[in-house]
Amino acid sequence: MSDQTAESNIESRDIAEVPAVEVINTVAIHLLSAAAVKCGLADDPANQTDLDEARKLINALAGLVTAAAPEISDSHARPLRDGLRSVQLAFREASSIPDAPGKGPGEKFTGSVI
Repeated sequence: MSDQTAESNIESRDIAEVPAVEVINTVAIHLLSAAAVKCGLADDPANQTDLDEARKLINALAGLVTAAAPEISDSHARPLRDGLRSVQLAFREASSIPDAPGKGPGEKFTGSVI
């Protein structure tokens, strides 16, 4: 067995032991963090703001949170929904051409954030 195959088997076993709610939260936090940076909420927003990328990340986050909410407890879903709403509002604030209500990133999953 090659070192790479052995390493892959170890990673597979490790992820198998992680509860689904932790995997969902981890992925959601990564999407949320990346979306926040792309919306200009980083320490140096001038060099990192990219609303096209932010829109993609927010859409993915909204889809994940909406789909996962019934599967995870409200204590896990609520902070994710709050974070999602925050980046949706940050996106609206950063955008020079505002989307119509209900047409912003992720709003097809969450409804209008205004």
